[in-house]
Amino acid sequence: MIMLGIDVSKTKIDCCIFPQGLTGKRKNKIFTNTESGFGSLLKWLITLKIEPDQVTAIMEATSVYHENLGYYLYDAGVKVCVANPSRVRAFAKAMSMLNKTDKADSEALSRYGYTAKLIIWQPEPENVRLLKALLGRRDVYLGSLLQEKNRLEKAQSTHTSVVVIKLLEENIEYLNQQLENIDKLINNHIDQDPTLKQDLKLLQTIPSIGERSDLLLLGLFHSHKFEKASRAAAYVGLVPVHQLSGSSVNKQSHLSKAGDSKIRSVLYMSALTAIKYNPHIEALYQRLLSQGKNKMCALGAAMRKLIHLCYGVLKHQTAYQRDYLVVE
Repeated sequence: MIMLGIDVSKTKIDCCIFPQGLTGKRKNKIFTNTESGFGSLLKWLITLKIEPDQVTAIMEATSVYHENLGYYLYDAGVKVCVANPSRVRAFAKAMSMLNKTDKADSEALSRYGYTAKLIIWQPEPENVRLLKALLGRRDVYLGSLLQEKNRLEKAQSTHTSVVVIKLLEENIEYLNQQLENIDKLINNHIDQDPTLKQDLKLLQTIPSIGERSDLLLLGLFHSHKFEKASRAAAYVGLVPVHQLSGSSVNKQSHLSKAGDSKIRSVLYMSALTAIKYNPHIEALYQRLLSQGKNKMCALGAAMRKLIHLCYGVLKHQTAYQRDYLVVE
């Protein structure tokens, strides 16, 4: 398999490939980050006597700018790997590749592909993509609504014109209506998909998994096929990082905080409820406190346990039970 390193930016993609392997000559080329540019990339590979099914493309997640390229290459028969940026940086540093340019980054990605154990990217199912897009849009409206409410509160506390106050009130009413509309779209989408509907019901049987966290977790577990619960916990940054070497020997362990911070945020709020009302989480939390762990450490463990419970009910398609065994 030939490794194609691609450094993706908003307007262009820098590509690097070693047609004869790392012992051969390096080839570099820049294309536009458009469908036309993607087509030109495939034609370039053909001129190098490389077929799409011989290639694994390695790129980093760059906001949303890599997504169209990933889908295009996947449809063309190219294997795609979306690499962890921190691991690629660590690899480049270890290889003394210290230059930080788009060309150098694409070479680092190509070389990384030959040495790392790659996880091949799979496109999200269309039903999951739509769900996550609707949830993202809902978050935008919620953020705007909170901002406008804060502005209205400030305006009502000062000598602000009634005209401005009326405009703020009208916009708040509009945003509330938009939220109501998008909630209907989300509910209809889930109702029309038997699998999403069933799994949402299962997640909702877990005490403390609420209205916002259930949908985010539904999207998480349907967009990634985790082999075990610990992989899901690691993906959202809920595994402890231990610092036990050199001058760091006395530092406390902390969560890795890799992955989706939005999911960690809702799990944090869910864990605050779970330590009171979820028997599994409450028992874990109290046990850790009795062992001398601080509250934040115990709360992090509670968040991780919630992920394990979610994984368990979905894997076995069984509603939460008080004697349910968490799948490791």
